[in-house]
Formats: sequence, C-alpha cells, structure tokens
Amino acid sequence: MIPNPIDIATRVSPRLSALLSARVNDPDADQPITLYAVRRFLADLLPADFKEAERIHHFDVDISMLDELDSLVEEFGEDALAVDFVQASASEQLSRVIEFIVNDENRENPPTLDAIREAIVNGLSARLVGEGVLEEDEDDTLLSEIDALVEYFGGDTPAEEFLRYE
Repeated sequence: MIPNPIDIATRVSPRLSALLSARVNDPDADQPITLYAVRRFLADLLPADFKEAERIHHFDVDISMLDELDSLVEEFGEDALAVDFVQASASEQLSRVIEFIVNDENRENPPTLDAIREAIVNGLSARLVGEGVLEEDEDDTLLSEIDALVEYFGGDTPAEEFLRYE
C-alpha cells in the first residue's frame, strides 16, 4: 500500500485520528475500513439528542467529530480508506530512541526508519534502558512498532517525521 502523497492526516484532529486508528486496527474487521464505515460507526455512538457527549472506550465522542468526518467524506469520498487519515507518530518510547539518534554528533545524515530499526536490533534500546533513558519494560515493543512504520512508510523515510512531542 502506498500512502497518499498529500499528508491528509495532518488535517485530522487528534481525537478523530485516534478513533480512525482504533477502527482501522480492529482485529474483527474483515475488509479495509472506509471513511463511510467510520462515519456510520460514530453516528451509532452518538445519543439521539446530542445534549451530552457520551464517553465510549477512551474517546470523547461528540457532534464535532461527526462534522469533521462529514467534511472528510465530502472532500475525499465515502470509499476513502480511513488509514490514510490516521496521524502517524512514534510512541513516546520510540520518540526517545529517534531523538537519541538524531542528536548523535557522530551521525552525518538524518536517520531513516531503517537506521532506527538497525540501531534497535543492534542493542540501542538495551543501552538506553541501562542509561535510564527508557524504563526496563518500555523497550519491549520498539521493534514491532518500528517494523510497522517501515512496512507502511518505507525504510528510507526520515525518522524525525514521526517524533511525538507532548
């Protein structure tokens, strides 16, 4: 799958992106999730009178998310894949790893996702645990997370694009 050349995910609110991500990553989904499918799901969650936003899972669902989704459907169509609208960023732990490599004074070029993966495979996460940059259990999922980013965005993609600052 080739990502959309326009970074449309940057136009999506973090709340809607989280909802889209949850729907896209639903293990029970038997086909790719479209914007229309998420819109239908979201509309079913909203109370009929819209007086009080319902708390579903860990999402604050309200009418503004439905309006935002309607705008995306209008602009990109009902059949647009929801995955293209999910904001991609590294977890806090992976962001620390990327930042560590970005700040390496011995590095000549900005690191790619492949470079980050290689560093993790070669023990960087264990080293960062030893230095206190990562907690002992925080390095458990780094390899699967970087593999997923490489698979979707390609290994030559600059890693800095995925840094999450909170």
